[in-house]
Amino acid sequence: MWSEDFDEWFRRRRFPFFTPFFSAEFEKMMEEFDRYFQEIFRDLERMIPKELVREQRLPDGSISKRWGPFVYGYSITIGPDGKPQIREFGNIKPSLKEKPLEVTDKREPLVDIIEENGNIKVIAEVPGVEKEDIKLELEPKSLTISVDAERKYYKKVSLPVEVDTEQAKASYKNGVLEVNLKKLATGTRGKSIKVE
Repeated sequence: MWSEDFDEWFRRRRFPFFTPFFSAEFEKMMEEFDRYFQEIFRDLERMIPKELVREQRLPDGSISKRWGPFVYGYSITIGPDGKPQIREFGNIKPSLKEKPLEVTDKREPLVDIIEENGNIKVIAEVPGVEKEDIKLELEPKSLTISVDAERKYYKKVSLPVEVDTEQAKASYKNGVLEVNLKKLATGTRGKSIKVE
């Protein structure tokens, strides 16, 4: 179990050569610290989707748990209005709710939206998948990217303007998905897009 692995790891790093010089209060503080981290890792293990926990048998016969992959990042750009735009990506979301972290088995890809000359270009990083695994659903004001393969991705992108769902084109190369859209003045129905 992870908590046992963590206990052993932490004991090895407690600077045993200093222990005789410290008081009983220090030892008590270290034991409380151990308990605190055990509780954190127990709570974390309950939050992690089963798809992100793998067991591995070690050469000595014991079983080790591997968690992940865990990805979190963000990009900051300055929008056309001069205001910063923050886009998060990954499968971990910091939260101010009851749970400090939200962990899913689907990563949110890093997405950039470029608006130019009556066109919208959506560029998403979705490495490690085949183009046949990518599903795109386009509505006049949103684009949903989903991949349900060995690597899983999901992102619903809000578009800055309405787009023509009939003229959408998508391509995928070297882990980068590019969706080209044309702006539209009037509303239209949603559509699936084929990735080329």
